[in-house]
Amino acid sequence: MENEETKETQETQATQETPETLEAIKAQLEEEKTAKAAAEAALAEKDTRIAELQAEGEALRAEQSNLQASLSEAKQGSEAAAAELAQVKEAHGQAVSKYLDAVRLANPTIPQDIITGGTIEDIDASLAKATTIAESVKANLEAQAKETRVPAGAPPRGEINLEGLTPREKIAAGIQQGS
Repeated sequence: MENEETKETQETQATQETPETLEAIKAQLEEEKTAKAAAEAALAEKDTRIAELQAEGEALRAEQSNLQASLSEAKQGSEAAAAELAQVKEAHGQAVSKYLDAVRLANPTIPQDIITGGTIEDIDASLAKATTIAESVKANLEAQAKETRVPAGAPPRGEINLEGLTPREKIAAGIQQGS
């Protein structure tokens, strides 16, 4: 009998605990459902963010590819421009050299080594300086020539100085005077 009473007591306690336990379990289940929904929402949000980042990554890769293509084109353009610049510099050097030769030929009265320069401006400046020097020298020479005028014709004859001559030279001089 005691057994039966114990069973009944336990059943009564189990029945009394059951609604409380059920409420606790329901509350826990609701919490877990809420947590699950929050986790699913966070997971969905993360999946969306991952998809956005992957799309951005693809867009960046495409942009990088375009930039690399543009860089390649720019490098080719730069190389072509460098080659063209080298040709232009070479042509310029040849033109300056030919100009220097032409200026030297056009000014034969000026010594060629005085006219120098690596650019057309340098050559022109050198020519101007050389022309100024040449004109100055010419003016000085003309002034000296005017100071030391020599009369035209042969110099007047004078007597021959026979001192210091050998007898034979004296005889030769006398014969020349007589002729």
